[in-house]
Amino acid sequence: MKGIAGRWRIALQRAMDHLRYSGLSFERQRTAFLDIVSADPLLGETLKRARGLDLPDWLVVSGALYNSVWNHLTGKPSGYGIRDVDLFYFDESDLSYEAEDGVIARAAPAFAGLPLPVEIRNQARVHLWYPLKFGRACPRYTSSSHSLGFFASQTHAVGVRMDNDSQLQLVAPFGLDDIFAFRITPNRVMDNRQTHETKGAQARENWPEITVVPW
Repeated sequence: MKGIAGRWRIALQRAMDHLRYSGLSFERQRTAFLDIVSADPLLGETLKRARGLDLPDWLVVSGALYNSVWNHLTGKPSGYGIRDVDLFYFDESDLSYEAEDGVIARAAPAFAGLPLPVEIRNQARVHLWYPLKFGRACPRYTSSSHSLGFFASQTHAVGVRMDNDSQLQLVAPFGLDDIFAFRITPNRVMDNRQTHETKGAQARENWPEITVVPW
């Protein structure tokens, strides 16, 4: 009985931890978010290596960030439930596939040895391949930050970069409350219902605390 009671106390404490930042001001959430990101070994090392590449307008974005926050709040290990790290940059000087592929090849040695692969994409050329892959048009983005506003779920629209003083800079066009509330909220600016629902279901397999807001 003592063992069962102990597990219930731990579960209750974690449930309280889940909501401890929800509803706070953006600045307090921002501080908590960046503290978690900077303390995560996978993210900390990835951000340092990404900074060394000196890519224009770069951001580590999406899953590796909010999943790491959920891992922290639920007591899961670093990297749990994360398949890769998405790294965006923005360079309009050459929109060819070959130029982007050259950046990917140049970056490969920098990320060698990390426990997860790093997926690199030039956001300046997304509008060129998106219609071929998804069968519908995509806006021509003007920056890496701009592209976050078109993610299928508002919750996923978050990016971080590290400056030369090792300070973290946050981009979160829809704020952070959804992340701290374990809530995946749709972003209906584009017809991305299937992506929102698919990613929401996948997330709930790893973090059952999550609520997926219907499209």
